[in-house]
Amino acid sequence: AVQLEESGGGLVQAGGSLTISCTISGMNVADYALGWVRQAPGKEREGVSCIGYNGARTYYIDSVKGRFTISRDNGKSTLYLQMDNLKTEDTAIYTCATMGLCGDEVSFWSFDEFGQGTQVTVSS
Repeated sequence: AVQLEESGGGLVQAGGSLTISCTISGMNVADYALGWVRQAPGKEREGVSCIGYNGARTYYIDSVKGRFTISRDNGKSTLYLQMDNLKTEDTAIYTCATMGLCGDEVSFWSFDEFGQGTQVTVSS
């Protein structure tokens, strides 16, 4: 069975940085696009960023462009999300996911398997 396990969440002040990770097992990660979604309190889950199978292409929603960087290490079966200049509105549970479609059009992103999530809290 495919398993995704996030780590690295925590509490950070606005303007600070945090990197979260996701270790994936039970599949050959090099064959799949991967991504991050988040869900803030009282809001619907939203896709944040995704990365192609070999890491060459990355995509972001507008609200995190220039602040977040997604990367992957297929040899370690690990996905990363580096978050800089964090804002209070970035507070959410961040979850990694395998993806069926990752590209320019955010509305077309499709997600398959999800992890349990890691809490990121940004204080003012």
